[in-house]
Amino acid sequence: TLGEAWAQVKKSLSDEAEVHLKFASKLQCEVEKPFLTFRENFKKDMKKFEHHIAELRKQLASRYNTMEKARKALAERQKDLETKTQQLEIKLSNKTEEDIKKARRKSTQAGDELMRCVDLYNQAQSKWFEEMVTTTLELERLELERVEMVRQHLCQYTQLRHETDMFNQSTVEPVDQLLQKVEPAKDRELWVKEHKTGHIRPVNMEI
Repeated sequence: TLGEAWAQVKKSLSDEAEVHLKFASKLQCEVEKPFLTFRENFKKDMKKFEHHIAELRKQLASRYNTMEKARKALAERQKDLETKTQQLEIKLSNKTEEDIKKARRKSTQAGDELMRCVDLYNQAQSKWFEEMVTTTLELERLELERVEMVRQHLCQYTQLRHETDMFNQSTVEPVDQLLQKVEPAKDRELWVKEHKTGHIRPVNMEI
């Protein structure tokens, strides 16, 4: 009876080992690999978003610098016009009037250039803001997708684990049943018959 239980133990161990190999294989294919693939794709998406926003930020900074240069140029032109106007008040001459006309023209051009630069900056700033909002919404969507993906694959893991545990439990039950049926006395009797220890043995002779 113990031999039958021992044979069942060995069979159960063999079955469990095979199930664990299948469990490990499924775990790698259905949980680990999808996790790794998702992580790589997630990194690529994040890098793409970061690069896009960085480029917009550079453009915005460049437009701002250009606008500041135009502002300074306008200030210089206005100062030059003011100086020439003061000179005209001190000394009237055709040359001074001509200089004032040129200074006014350059000041107007500088003002137009500043308005153009301000408009370009505002366009860049508006686009940057819109892209920030859009990107934030996309990142929120990706985070939702990430959480759901992790949840699903962890559920897959627990399902695989549950199936494995159920099978292991089914292999233990017959072992338990056979162990309950082990009868030492019966096994002793069988052992005696097999090894013939119960046969009559020679005894000392007395003369």
